[in-house]
Amino acid sequence: MNRVLIFEPDPVRLLAIKEQLEKKHYWVVVSSTPAEALALVRKQLFHVCLWSVEGEHAVGELHEVKAARAWSAIIATSNQSSPSLIVACVRAGASDFCPNAEDLSPLATKVDYWLSQTSQEEDDAEFEESLFPGFVGRHPRMREIFRLIQSIKDTDSTILITGESGTGKEVVARSLHDVSQRRRHPLVAVNCGAIPASLLESELFGHMKGAFTGAVQNRLGRFALAGNGTLFLDEISDLPIDLQAKLLRAIQMREFDPIGSAQSSTLDARIIAASNQDLEVAVAERRFRQDLYYRLNVIPVFLPPLRQRKTDIPLLVASFLRRFSEVLQRPIRGISEDAMKTLIQYHWPGNVRELENLIERVIVLKRDQGVIELKDFPPAYFKNVRLDRFVASVSLPEEGLDFNEAVNEFENELILQALQKTEGNKNKAATLLGLNRTTLVEKLKRKGLRITG
Repeated sequence: MNRVLIFEPDPVRLLAIKEQLEKKHYWVVVSSTPAEALALVRKQLFHVCLWSVEGEHAVGELHEVKAARAWSAIIATSNQSSPSLIVACVRAGASDFCPNAEDLSPLATKVDYWLSQTSQEEDDAEFEESLFPGFVGRHPRMREIFRLIQSIKDTDSTILITGESGTGKEVVARSLHDVSQRRRHPLVAVNCGAIPASLLESELFGHMKGAFTGAVQNRLGRFALAGNGTLFLDEISDLPIDLQAKLLRAIQMREFDPIGSAQSSTLDARIIAASNQDLEVAVAERRFRQDLYYRLNVIPVFLPPLRQRKTDIPLLVASFLRRFSEVLQRPIRGISEDAMKTLIQYHWPGNVRELENLIERVIVLKRDQGVIELKDFPPAYFKNVRLDRFVASVSLPEEGLDFNEAVNEFENELILQALQKTEGNKNKAATLLGLNRTTLVEKLKRKGLRITG
Protein backbone atom coordinates (compact mmCIF):
# COMPACT_ATOMS: atom_id res chain seq x y z
CA MET A 1 0.00 0.00 0.00
CA ASN A 2 1.18 3.53 -0.79
CA ARG A 3 2.19 5.29 2.43
CA VAL A 4 2.10 9.07 2.93
CA LEU A 5 3.18 11.19 5.90
CA ILE A 6 1.71 14.67 6.32
CA PHE A 7 3.40 17.22 8.58
CA GLU A 8 1.20 20.32 8.77
CA PRO A 9 0.86 22.56 11.88
CA ASP A 10 -2.49 23.98 10.69
CA PRO A 11 -5.06 21.45 12.02
CA VAL A 12 -7.78 22.47 9.53
CA ARG A 13 -5.49 22.10 6.53
CA LEU A 14 -4.01 18.89 7.95
CA LEU A 15 -7.44 17.27 8.17
CA ALA A 16 -8.41 18.45 4.68
CA ILE A 17 -5.27 16.97 3.07
CA LYS A 18 -5.71 13.74 4.99
CA GLU A 19 -9.30 13.32 3.80
CA GLN A 20 -8.32 14.15 0.20
CA LEU A 21 -5.60 11.48 0.12
CA GLU A 22 -7.61 8.83 1.96
CA LYS A 23 -10.22 9.07 -0.78
CA LYS A 24 -7.51 7.61 -3.03
CA HIS A 25 -7.11 4.72 -0.55
CA TYR A 26 -3.62 5.77 0.48
CA TRP A 27 -2.32 4.86 3.91
CA VAL A 28 -1.97 8.28 5.57
CA VAL A 29 -0.23 9.24 8.83
CA VAL A 30 -0.43 12.82 10.13
CA SER A 31 1.52 14.96 12.56
CA SER A 32 1.29 18.60 13.61
CA THR A 33 4.72 18.83 15.28
CA PRO A 34 8.11 18.47 13.55
CA ALA A 35 9.67 16.39 16.34
CA GLU A 36 6.86 13.83 16.18
CA ALA A 37 6.95 13.79 12.38
CA LEU A 38 10.71 13.21 12.32
CA ALA A 39 10.34 10.37 14.81
CA LEU A 40 7.73 8.78 12.54
CA VAL A 41 10.00 9.12 9.50
CA ARG A 42 12.84 7.37 11.31
CA LYS A 43 10.65 4.48 12.49
CA GLN A 44 8.34 3.86 9.53
CA LEU A 45 8.49 3.65 5.76
CA PHE A 46 6.75 6.44 3.84
CA HIS A 47 6.86 6.70 0.07
CA VAL A 48 5.94 10.40 0.11
CA CYS A 49 6.33 13.00 2.87
CA LEU A 50 4.34 16.24 2.72
CA TRP A 51 6.28 18.74 4.82
CA SER A 52 5.22 22.25 5.80
CA VAL A 53 8.16 24.69 5.65
CA GLU A 54 6.55 27.54 7.55
CA GLY A 55 8.68 27.24 10.69
CA GLU A 56 12.07 28.81 11.37
CA HIS A 57 13.91 25.48 11.17
CA ALA A 58 11.68 23.84 8.55
CA VAL A 59 14.22 23.80 5.71
CA GLY A 60 16.77 22.16 8.02
CA GLU A 61 14.16 19.56 8.93
CA LEU A 62 13.86 18.63 5.26
CA HIS A 63 17.52 17.66 5.37
CA GLU A 64 16.86 15.38 8.35
CA VAL A 65 13.94 13.74 6.56
CA LYS A 66 16.13 13.10 3.52
CA ALA A 67 18.91 11.67 5.68
CA ALA A 68 16.48 9.26 7.33
CA ARG A 69 14.67 8.20 4.12
CA ALA A 70 16.88 8.91 1.14
CA TRP A 71 14.55 7.26 -1.38
CA SER A 72 11.32 8.82 -0.11
CA ALA A 73 9.91 11.73 -2.11
CA ILE A 74 9.51 14.95 -0.13
CA ILE A 75 6.97 17.57 -1.21
CA ALA A 76 7.56 20.88 0.56
CA THR A 77 4.47 23.02 1.16
CA SER A 78 4.20 26.66 2.23
CA ASN A 79 2.02 29.73 2.21
CA GLN A 80 4.91 31.45 0.44
CA SER A 81 6.37 30.48 -2.92
CA SER A 82 9.38 32.74 -3.43
CA PRO A 83 12.06 31.35 -5.78
CA SER A 84 14.66 31.54 -3.00
CA LEU A 85 12.49 29.38 -0.69
CA ILE A 86 11.86 26.84 -3.45
CA VAL A 87 15.56 26.57 -4.25
CA ALA A 88 16.42 26.24 -0.54
CA CYS A 89 13.91 23.40 -0.17
CA VAL A 90 15.27 21.54 -3.19
CA ARG A 91 18.83 21.95 -1.95
CA ALA A 92 17.75 20.53 1.43
CA GLY A 93 16.34 17.39 -0.19
CA ALA A 94 12.81 18.21 -1.37
CA SER A 95 11.71 16.48 -4.57
CA ASP A 96 8.98 19.02 -5.29
CA PHE A 97 7.31 22.17 -4.00
CA CYS A 98 3.61 23.02 -3.82
CA PRO A 99 2.22 26.38 -2.62
CA ASN A 100 -0.67 26.15 -0.19
CA ALA A 101 -4.08 26.76 -1.74
CA GLU A 102 -7.72 26.00 -1.00
CA ASP A 103 -7.86 23.73 -4.03
CA LEU A 104 -5.97 20.58 -3.01
CA SER A 105 -6.09 18.99 -6.48
CA PRO A 106 -2.57 20.16 -7.53
CA LEU A 107 -1.11 18.76 -4.31
CA ALA A 108 -2.93 15.45 -4.78
CA THR A 109 -1.65 15.27 -8.37
CA LYS A 110 1.92 15.75 -7.16
CA VAL A 111 1.45 13.02 -4.56
CA ASP A 112 0.16 10.67 -7.28
CA TYR A 113 3.17 11.42 -9.47
CA TRP A 114 5.79 10.86 -6.79
CA LEU A 115 4.11 7.70 -5.53
CA SER A 116 4.38 6.31 -9.07
CA GLN A 117 8.09 7.14 -9.04
CA THR A 118 9.10 5.91 -5.59
CA SER A 119 6.87 3.10 -4.34
CA GLN A 120 8.44 0.07 -5.98
CA GLU A 121 12.01 1.25 -5.58
CA GLU A 122 11.52 2.10 -1.92
CA ASP A 123 9.74 -1.18 -1.21
CA ASP A 124 12.65 -3.10 -2.73
CA ALA A 125 15.18 -1.10 -0.73
CA GLU A 126 13.16 -1.47 2.48
CA PHE A 127 13.01 -5.23 1.94
CA GLU A 128 16.79 -5.35 1.51
CA GLU A 129 17.29 -3.29 4.69
CA SER A 130 15.09 -5.71 6.63
CA LEU A 131 17.28 -8.60 5.46
CA PHE A 132 20.57 -6.86 6.27
CA PRO A 133 19.90 -4.60 9.28
CA GLY A 134 23.59 -3.92 9.92
CA PHE A 135 24.48 -3.30 6.29
CA VAL A 136 23.55 0.22 5.13
CA GLY A 137 23.53 1.22 1.47
CA ARG A 138 21.21 2.31 -1.33
CA HIS A 139 23.84 3.04 -3.99
CA PRO A 140 23.30 0.81 -7.07
CA ARG A 141 26.61 -0.98 -6.50
CA MET A 142 25.63 -1.79 -2.93
CA ARG A 143 22.23 -3.06 -3.97
CA GLU A 144 23.98 -5.37 -6.44
CA ILE A 145 25.86 -6.79 -3.46
CA PHE A 146 22.58 -7.26 -1.55
CA ARG A 147 21.16 -9.22 -4.47
CA LEU A 148 24.37 -11.25 -4.81
CA ILE A 149 24.26 -12.17 -1.11
CA GLN A 150 20.69 -13.35 -1.52
CA SER A 151 21.62 -15.54 -4.49
CA ILE A 152 24.66 -17.20 -2.87
CA LYS A 153 23.59 -17.35 0.78
CA ASP A 154 22.96 -21.11 0.84
CA THR A 155 25.78 -22.30 -1.41
CA ASP A 156 28.94 -23.90 0.00
CA SER A 157 31.25 -22.19 -2.50
CA THR A 158 34.15 -20.16 -1.13
CA ILE A 159 33.76 -16.40 -1.29
CA LEU A 160 36.48 -13.76 -1.62
CA ILE A 161 35.55 -10.24 -0.44
CA THR A 162 37.91 -7.49 -1.58
CA GLY A 163 38.00 -3.76 -0.97
CA GLU A 164 39.94 -1.08 0.84
CA SER A 165 40.33 -1.11 4.61
CA GLY A 166 37.23 0.18 6.35
CA THR A 167 34.75 -0.57 3.55
CA GLY A 168 32.91 -3.19 5.62
CA LYS A 169 34.21 -6.57 4.46
CA GLU A 170 33.45 -8.24 7.79
CA VAL A 171 29.95 -6.71 7.73
CA VAL A 172 29.36 -8.45 4.39
CA ALA A 173 30.68 -11.74 5.78
CA ARG A 174 28.38 -11.50 8.80
CA SER A 175 25.42 -10.60 6.60
CA LEU A 176 26.11 -13.65 4.45
CA HIS A 177 26.24 -15.83 7.53
CA ASP A 178 23.14 -14.31 9.14
CA VAL A 179 20.88 -14.98 6.13
CA SER A 180 22.27 -18.45 5.37
CA GLN A 181 21.17 -21.86 6.62
CA ARG A 182 24.32 -21.85 8.79
CA ARG A 183 23.14 -18.91 10.94
CA ARG A 184 22.34 -21.21 13.90
CA HIS A 185 26.01 -22.26 13.95
CA PRO A 186 28.96 -20.04 14.89
CA LEU A 187 30.69 -17.49 12.70
CA VAL A 188 34.37 -17.66 13.62
CA ALA A 189 36.57 -14.78 12.43
CA VAL A 190 40.35 -14.73 12.38
CA ASN A 191 42.55 -11.84 11.27
CA CYS A 192 45.48 -13.48 9.54
CA GLY A 193 47.55 -10.30 9.82
CA ALA A 194 47.05 -9.81 13.56
CA ILE A 195 48.43 -13.18 14.75
CA PRO A 196 52.19 -13.87 14.76
CA ALA A 197 53.20 -16.29 12.00
CA SER A 198 54.66 -18.71 14.57
CA LEU A 199 51.26 -19.08 16.24
CA LEU A 200 48.98 -18.86 13.23
CA GLU A 201 49.07 -22.55 12.23
CA SER A 202 48.05 -23.64 15.74
CA GLU A 203 45.42 -20.89 15.84
CA LEU A 204 43.86 -22.13 12.60
CA PHE A 205 44.25 -25.90 12.82
CA GLY A 206 44.72 -26.54 16.56
CA HIS A 207 47.34 -28.81 18.14
CA MET A 208 47.75 -31.92 20.24
CA LYS A 209 49.32 -32.11 23.68
CA GLY A 210 53.10 -32.36 23.39
CA ALA A 211 53.20 -31.33 19.72
CA PHE A 212 55.72 -28.59 20.57
CA THR A 213 57.25 -26.90 23.59
CA GLY A 214 54.47 -25.30 25.59
CA ALA A 215 51.68 -27.49 24.17
CA VAL A 216 50.55 -28.77 27.56
CA GLN A 217 47.06 -29.79 26.41
CA ASN A 218 45.02 -30.40 23.29
CA ARG A 219 43.70 -27.21 21.70
CA LEU A 220 40.97 -26.78 19.10
CA GLY A 221 41.76 -24.40 16.26
CA ARG A 222 39.40 -21.98 14.48
CA PHE A 223 38.63 -24.58 11.78
CA ALA A 224 37.21 -26.93 14.39
CA LEU A 225 35.47 -24.20 16.39
CA ALA A 226 33.57 -23.04 13.30
CA GLY A 227 31.88 -26.46 13.09
CA ASN A 228 29.03 -26.30 10.58
CA GLY A 229 29.05 -22.51 10.62
CA THR A 230 31.21 -20.00 8.77
CA LEU A 231 34.97 -19.45 8.95
CA PHE A 232 35.93 -15.88 8.04
CA LEU A 233 39.60 -15.43 7.14
CA ASP A 234 40.27 -11.69 7.14
CA GLU A 235 43.37 -10.18 5.53
CA ILE A 236 44.12 -13.50 3.83
CA SER A 237 46.94 -11.82 1.88
CA ASP A 238 49.02 -11.76 5.11
CA LEU A 239 48.96 -15.56 5.41
CA PRO A 240 52.55 -16.96 5.30
CA ILE A 241 53.35 -18.82 2.08
CA ASP A 242 53.88 -22.17 3.84
CA LEU A 243 50.46 -21.97 5.47
CA GLN A 244 48.89 -21.10 2.14
CA ALA A 245 49.63 -24.63 0.91
CA LYS A 246 48.01 -26.16 4.01
CA LEU A 247 44.98 -23.90 3.66
CA LEU A 248 44.63 -24.88 0.01
CA ARG A 249 44.66 -28.58 0.93
CA ALA A 250 42.12 -28.01 3.72
CA ILE A 251 39.69 -26.27 1.37
CA GLN A 252 40.28 -28.68 -1.50
CA MET A 253 40.03 -31.90 0.51
CA ARG A 254 37.61 -30.57 3.16
CA GLU A 255 39.92 -31.81 5.90
CA PHE A 256 42.81 -30.44 7.99
CA ASP A 257 45.55 -31.75 10.26
CA PRO A 258 45.94 -30.38 13.80
CA ILE A 259 49.63 -30.02 14.69
CA GLY A 260 50.90 -33.29 16.15
CA SER A 261 47.81 -35.30 15.19
CA ALA A 262 48.06 -38.57 13.26
CA GLN A 263 44.47 -38.20 12.07
CA SER A 264 42.85 -35.60 9.87
CA SER A 265 39.75 -33.69 10.98
CA THR A 266 36.83 -32.88 8.70
CA LEU A 267 36.25 -29.31 7.60
CA ASP A 268 32.51 -28.65 7.72
CA ALA A 269 32.49 -24.83 7.76
CA ARG A 270 31.94 -22.53 4.83
CA ILE A 271 35.01 -20.45 3.98
CA ILE A 272 34.79 -16.69 3.41
CA ALA A 273 38.07 -14.84 2.86
CA ALA A 274 38.76 -11.12 2.63
CA SER A 275 41.66 -8.92 1.56
CA ASN A 276 42.37 -5.23 1.25
CA GLN A 277 45.19 -5.96 -1.19
CA ASP A 278 45.04 -6.82 -4.89
CA LEU A 279 45.65 -10.57 -4.77
CA GLU A 280 46.34 -10.71 -8.51
CA VAL A 281 49.30 -8.40 -7.91
CA ALA A 282 50.35 -10.53 -4.94
CA VAL A 283 50.22 -13.61 -7.19
CA ALA A 284 52.34 -11.88 -9.83
CA GLU A 285 54.88 -10.93 -7.14
CA ARG A 286 54.87 -14.53 -5.84
CA ARG A 287 53.61 -13.46 -2.42
CA PHE A 288 50.40 -15.42 -2.82
CA ARG A 289 49.82 -18.84 -4.37
CA GLN A 290 47.97 -18.71 -7.65
CA ASP A 291 46.14 -22.00 -7.02
CA LEU A 292 44.91 -20.75 -3.63
CA TYR A 293 43.75 -17.49 -5.19
CA TYR A 294 41.66 -19.36 -7.76
CA ARG A 295 40.28 -21.65 -5.05
CA LEU A 296 39.20 -18.73 -2.89
CA ASN A 297 37.92 -16.55 -5.71
CA VAL A 298 35.03 -18.81 -6.70
CA ILE A 299 32.51 -16.06 -5.90
CA PRO A 300 34.16 -12.60 -5.84
CA VAL A 301 32.53 -9.71 -3.97
CA PHE A 302 34.05 -6.24 -4.39
CA LEU A 303 33.15 -3.47 -1.93
CA PRO A 304 33.53 0.02 -3.41
CA PRO A 305 35.21 2.73 -1.33
CA LEU A 306 32.94 5.26 0.33
CA ARG A 307 34.08 8.08 -2.00
CA GLN A 308 32.54 6.12 -4.90
CA ARG A 309 29.13 5.83 -3.22
CA LYS A 310 28.72 9.19 -1.53
CA THR A 311 24.95 9.07 -1.93
CA ASP A 312 25.00 6.55 0.93
CA ILE A 313 26.64 9.01 3.35
CA PRO A 314 23.34 10.51 4.65
CA LEU A 315 22.03 6.99 5.32
CA LEU A 316 25.22 5.94 7.10
CA VAL A 317 25.27 9.13 9.17
CA ALA A 318 21.64 8.61 10.20
CA SER A 319 22.39 5.00 11.19
CA PHE A 320 25.46 5.96 13.24
CA LEU A 321 23.60 8.86 14.89
CA ARG A 322 20.80 6.57 16.01
CA ARG A 323 23.18 3.95 17.35
CA PHE A 324 25.63 6.21 19.21
CA SER A 325 22.93 8.57 20.52
CA GLU A 326 21.25 5.56 22.12
CA VAL A 327 24.42 3.87 23.38
CA LEU A 328 25.98 7.09 24.69
CA GLN A 329 22.62 8.47 25.87
CA ARG A 330 23.10 11.78 24.06
CA PRO A 331 19.95 13.40 22.61
CA ILE A 332 21.37 14.29 19.19
CA ARG A 333 18.49 15.00 16.77
CA GLY A 334 20.38 15.16 13.49
CA ILE A 335 22.98 17.05 11.48
CA SER A 336 22.97 20.46 9.81
CA GLU A 337 22.98 20.96 6.05
CA ASP A 338 26.48 22.51 5.98
CA ALA A 339 27.85 19.69 8.13
CA MET A 340 26.33 17.05 5.87
CA LYS A 341 27.61 18.82 2.76
CA THR A 342 31.10 18.78 4.27
CA LEU A 343 30.87 15.04 4.92
CA ILE A 344 29.84 14.47 1.30
CA GLN A 345 32.75 16.52 -0.04
CA TYR A 346 35.38 14.78 2.07
CA HIS A 347 37.48 12.07 0.36
CA TRP A 348 37.22 9.44 3.17
CA PRO A 349 40.52 7.55 2.89
CA GLY A 350 39.40 5.46 5.88
CA ASN A 351 36.03 4.71 4.28
CA VAL A 352 32.96 3.76 6.35
CA ARG A 353 35.04 2.97 9.43
CA GLU A 354 36.45 6.50 9.43
CA LEU A 355 32.96 7.99 9.11
CA GLU A 356 31.70 5.77 11.94
CA ASN A 357 34.58 6.77 14.21
CA LEU A 358 34.07 10.45 13.40
CA ILE A 359 30.37 10.39 14.28
CA GLU A 360 31.10 8.58 17.55
CA ARG A 361 33.81 11.10 18.41
CA VAL A 362 31.57 14.10 17.67
CA ILE A 363 28.72 12.73 19.79
CA VAL A 364 31.06 11.95 22.71
CA LEU A 365 32.64 15.41 22.67
CA LYS A 366 29.59 17.49 21.79
CA ARG A 367 28.69 19.57 24.83
CA ASP A 368 25.37 20.99 23.71
CA GLN A 369 22.37 18.97 22.64
CA GLY A 370 20.46 19.10 19.38
CA VAL A 371 21.96 19.07 15.91
CA ILE A 372 25.56 18.36 14.88
CA GLU A 373 27.04 21.53 13.38
CA LEU A 374 30.09 22.12 11.22
CA LYS A 375 31.96 23.51 14.24
CA ASP A 376 31.69 20.09 15.93
CA PHE A 377 34.05 18.47 13.40
CA PRO A 378 37.82 18.33 14.01
CA PRO A 379 39.38 21.07 11.82
CA ALA A 380 42.10 18.75 10.52
CA TYR A 381 39.48 16.63 8.78
CA PHE A 382 38.07 19.36 6.58
CA LYS A 383 40.63 22.15 6.35
CA ASN A 384 40.74 21.82 2.54
CA VAL A 385 36.96 21.64 2.07
CA ARG A 386 35.12 24.68 0.76
CA LEU A 387 31.40 25.09 1.32
CA ASP A 388 30.66 27.63 -1.39
CA ARG A 389 30.71 24.90 -4.06
CA PHE A 390 29.75 21.26 -3.95
CA VAL A 391 32.95 20.44 -5.86
CA ALA A 392 35.60 22.93 -4.87
CA SER A 393 38.32 21.31 -6.93
CA VAL A 394 38.53 18.27 -9.07
CA SER A 395 41.30 15.75 -8.50
CA LEU A 396 41.32 12.23 -9.85
CA PRO A 397 42.22 9.67 -7.16
CA GLU A 398 44.73 7.01 -8.09
CA GLU A 399 42.16 4.23 -7.81
CA GLY A 400 39.70 6.09 -10.03
CA LEU A 401 36.09 7.12 -9.43
CA ASP A 402 32.57 6.67 -10.74
CA PHE A 403 32.76 9.20 -13.58
CA ASN A 404 29.04 9.33 -14.37
CA GLU A 405 28.08 9.84 -10.74
CA ALA A 406 30.71 12.54 -10.20
CA VAL A 407 29.61 14.42 -13.33
CA ASN A 408 25.94 14.11 -12.35
CA GLU A 409 26.58 15.50 -8.85
CA PHE A 410 28.63 18.38 -10.24
CA GLU A 411 25.98 19.19 -12.85
CA ASN A 412 23.21 19.19 -10.21
CA GLU A 413 25.14 21.68 -8.08
CA LEU A 414 25.84 24.01 -11.00
CA ILE A 415 22.13 24.03 -11.92
CA LEU A 416 21.07 24.74 -8.34
CA GLN A 417 23.64 27.53 -7.99
CA ALA A 418 22.43 29.14 -11.21
CA LEU A 419 18.81 28.99 -10.04
CA GLN A 420 19.76 30.44 -6.68
CA LYS A 421 21.68 33.33 -8.24
CA THR A 422 18.74 34.12 -10.53
CA GLU A 423 16.09 33.56 -7.82
CA GLY A 424 14.56 30.70 -9.79
CA ASN A 425 14.42 32.45 -13.19
CA LYS A 426 14.99 29.65 -15.70
CA ASN A 427 15.80 32.01 -18.60
CA LYS A 428 18.55 33.78 -16.68
CA ALA A 429 19.80 30.50 -15.17
CA ALA A 430 20.07 28.95 -18.64
CA THR A 431 22.04 31.99 -19.81
CA LEU A 432 24.47 31.68 -16.89
CA LEU A 433 24.98 28.01 -17.74
CA GLY A 434 25.27 28.58 -21.49
CA LEU A 435 22.24 26.36 -22.15
CA ASN A 436 19.01 26.74 -24.04
CA ARG A 437 16.04 27.20 -21.72
CA THR A 438 14.43 24.01 -23.07
CA THR A 439 17.61 22.06 -22.31
CA LEU A 440 17.62 23.34 -18.72
CA VAL A 441 13.94 22.53 -18.24
CA GLU A 442 14.50 19.00 -19.58
CA LYS A 443 17.41 18.49 -17.18
CA LEU A 444 15.27 19.68 -14.24
CA LYS A 445 12.57 17.18 -15.15
CA ARG A 446 14.97 14.28 -15.69
CA LYS A 447 16.82 14.90 -12.45
CA GLY A 448 13.64 15.43 -10.43
CA LEU A 449 14.52 19.06 -9.62
CA ARG A 450 10.95 20.27 -10.11
CA ILE A 451 11.31 24.04 -9.65
CA THR A 452 8.14 26.01 -10.41
CA GLY A 453 7.99 29.58 -11.61
